[in-house]
Amino acid sequence: MKVVLLAGGFGTRIGEESVYRPKPMVEIGDDMPILWHIMKEYSYYGFNEFIICAGYKQEYIKNWFNDYFLRVSDVTYDFTEGNNVVIHNSRAEKWKVTVVDTGLNTMTGGRVRRIRPYVGDETFMLTYGDAVCDVNILDLLEFHREHKKTATLTAVIQAQEKGVLDINEVGAVRSFREKRSSDGTPINAGYMVLEPKIFDYLSDDSTVFEKVALEELAKEGELMSFRHKGFWQCMDSVRERDILKKMWETGRAPWKKWD
Repeated sequence: MKVVLLAGGFGTRIGEESVYRPKPMVEIGDDMPILWHIMKEYSYYGFNEFIICAGYKQEYIKNWFNDYFLRVSDVTYDFTEGNNVVIHNSRAEKWKVTVVDTGLNTMTGGRVRRIRPYVGDETFMLTYGDAVCDVNILDLLEFHREHKKTATLTAVIQAQEKGVLDINEVGAVRSFREKRSSDGTPINAGYMVLEPKIFDYLSDDSTVFEKVALEELAKEGELMSFRHKGFWQCMDSVRERDILKKMWETGRAPWKKWD
């Protein structure tokens, strides 16, 4: 089964990091971009065929994968007898990666629409290229197959960041307490499973996947949520990048299940 990764946006909220490279190529551990970490998650569960919806600075992504084999290997450059290159200790992944230029200003739904020729008429997975998670992909897939609907998204609780106030009708604060995890609301964390019928909801490049396709599916009763109570973290800011980096550096990265 193919895994589609959305990696074409401008990523302006992460500041100068996105001036030189797409946000999914920002590194969070072992000098590897968050996109690599997400792919390693799926690969751990046996999914090794990826389609990357590129856009902004798409050449950066293509060049990175073009050099990946050398990047993860030891190399001897022998100039004594011409230009002989010897590869040592290759650790390349068992991946098939298709990078598709889905346009500079294309919306999320339009990007998914453009990769249809590479997906075909098969069930596929889709997620965002800027968030990591420890969701069990096999359990997610089994849940999707059981309910037989068009789409499944992974739902996580977005924790409330501030203290909680109980305020009456005249503005008096009746109570105050610190936040609890239960104060948050479920959000779409990505890690979706989709049937090819999804393409019927994607009309053109201006289609926003979340506001058009998912909302329409919800109205039709064709959208299900897989509740995940574990770890999920997006990387929308430099602060969140630093959180992920620290988790990795201290050996407390919940999304890392591979050796």
